[in-house]
Amino acid sequence: MGSKMISCAKELYDVLRSLQEKESNDPCTYEEDIQILKMNGDRIPVLNLYCGNQPVFICEKLVPKINEPDDQKMTKTPNCAEDNTDDDDEDASAVQIELGPQPLTVMKARQLLSWYTLSQNANVSAVDNNLVLHPLWVRCDMSDPSGTTWFGAETVCMGNKVSGVKLYSVTCKGSTVDKKSLVTLGELKQEHKKRHHPSSMAIKGSARFNLFGSTVVENTTIESQSSVTVDFKWSHVESILETPPLSSTATLNIKVASGDMRSPMFEMYRELEFLQTLADGLRTGETEWMEPLESTSAVTLTKALLEELQSTAKTLQEQTAKPAETTKMKSETETQIFNSFMERGDLDFVEQLWVRMRKSVTSYQDIGDCLKLVTEALRYGDIKPWIHRDSSSSLSKLILQSYHQQIDHVSLTGVTPVHMLLEMGLDKMRKDYINYLIGEELTTLNHLCYFLSTEVDLQEQVIRLRKLHHLLEIILTCSTFLGLPYDRLFLLTQSCLQHYKTYPYDEEHEFKLQIKPALISHFYQKEHPAVWGVEVSSGHGPREVRTSLQLSDRPLVDHVIFETDYQNETVNGDSEDPAFFSTMVYCSLVSFA
Repeated sequence: MGSKMISCAKELYDVLRSLQEKESNDPCTYEEDIQILKMNGDRIPVLNLYCGNQPVFICEKLVPKINEPDDQKMTKTPNCAEDNTDDDDEDASAVQIELGPQPLTVMKARQLLSWYTLSQNANVSAVDNNLVLHPLWVRCDMSDPSGTTWFGAETVCMGNKVSGVKLYSVTCKGSTVDKKSLVTLGELKQEHKKRHHPSSMAIKGSARFNLFGSTVVENTTIESQSSVTVDFKWSHVESILETPPLSSTATLNIKVASGDMRSPMFEMYRELEFLQTLADGLRTGETEWMEPLESTSAVTLTKALLEELQSTAKTLQEQTAKPAETTKMKSETETQIFNSFMERGDLDFVEQLWVRMRKSVTSYQDIGDCLKLVTEALRYGDIKPWIHRDSSSSLSKLILQSYHQQIDHVSLTGVTPVHMLLEMGLDKMRKDYINYLIGEELTTLNHLCYFLSTEVDLQEQVIRLRKLHHLLEIILTCSTFLGLPYDRLFLLTQSCLQHYKTYPYDEEHEFKLQIKPALISHFYQKEHPAVWGVEVSSGHGPREVRTSLQLSDRPLVDHVIFETDYQNETVNGDSEDPAFFSTMVYCSLVSFA
């Protein structure tokens, strides 16, 4: 019996070692019906409490994709099946059902942890265990009386030698509104003392509140890809579900998706989308034009702008009135654009032309016709428009040449007009962003050099502009909806700028910001937490052991179905008595002799 266990431990060790040494994270199959994955622990809520972002092994039941029954497939098969072989193959693959993660039995999970522990024991000479393995976590089916959902094992090292293993068990209970059924702080301490007999214990609290994200209007949830949550950590917990004290450390987790209609940047986002459409058209050769925002054609709007410039050039008196007229025209055509956050009062001729064209262009022909009208007016001296000194677009350069009656010939064929229009948009939107960031004293031009560079190709310029836009979405979300003060916004701006100089555009990335709880106390002190936890710990360093309770508004485990003790589920925050799922994590320390 002992030799068989050692043989199984060696086999599991070899599989885990091979998976650990691979650079890829592709799963492997073990014993035909078990799948082992390598991933970061922070991807699984329960494991994140103990493993953070370190690599771990996950064991779960291997479940093949389920195909729709043959008799159901037959109902979809056309009469001329022999002529549609490829289509049938596509249908067959389309009806495959991929189940979520599935648990192993508690008995099998115990067996795997025993083999893992044995494989890491240096006293077992039959196993070549010179490599310290990542922690192993096994999904469980709650088939034992305790309702175990996870078993875990993690090596304890003294220097380079494994001196023992920490064994974890995670038990869960379905959602309840009955606070009396929850574990008390005293009971949690007793659970810890039973396992560890500590001379002293530390008690720490944690909580997460949702500050911004999906909202509920008339019992309907309006989903949002953006979210701002705050994590609290504090010591000296006195009661279960207590409100985090103002002495807590608080960290904002900010994830913002562009395009949220509630954002003050929504109009700017639509402008950026048109810019992206032009860039995609240049890259792929195909363009899906957006629905125009103006009913008047692009050519008509361009003619009107040129005629206005010509009329204002007739007399000096009309020229002095030009700023007022421009402001009037602007307010009529750009009603509440950017919700006044990004609006500028100094749009030059090229920027005004861009504003009109991006709202009305529906074809390549439109772009070419509009730019032809402008270049001819410049060539014949009909207009002498004003432009910003640092404008870098091709059209701006033609305007500068027109001041000296020397205009280069531009062939407005092929992709040249689109190229010119894209440059105009990039120029204008960069100035919009600079205007806000510099005006609010959130950064300096030196820190923006990477995002404003025209030395890279147009596609890369668009990518960097999107990064800058995403930064502003984040800043304005925190400014508008959370009312964060200047010093926090300044720090967040620097953090975002630094991140995007190195990493690619990613709306899923969570930006972190330390704040004082008092700044957002009015948001969370009367709300229910999404997650609330307390942890009892003892020991130090690698030999520290912990017992914890987590209460959450949704399950922290995704491979089992939980029962609830109430019929009508309510969204957390809508009821005076919120419902919580309960998750307990126990730890035992096994030392090798």
